[in-house]
Amino acid sequence: MTHDEALAMIRAVIEEAVPGADLAAVPPDEPFRERLEMDSLDFLTFVGLLGGRTGLALPEQDYGALATLDGCADYVASRTGGPPAAPS
Repeated sequence: MTHDEALAMIRAVIEEAVPGADLAAVPPDEPFRERLEMDSLDFLTFVGLLGGRTGLALPEQDYGALATLDGCADYVASRTGGPPAAPS
């Protein structure tokens, strides 16, 4: 999975976990939990849905990597064995 594919999926998962989330207001490099007013249960729902969609185990010690949209997409892309980026 590429970074862009992962990012699109993560956005969809957030919208499922937090209906009505305004993802347009979240810069890709800024922590999204606070901006979207996600409480702990919302975040755990997000993690569970993300793990289900990707087939990845998402251990608690890796939650820090899931703090931003870009960080989360990098994490997922690196663990799903996506193809290398196309040359520019």
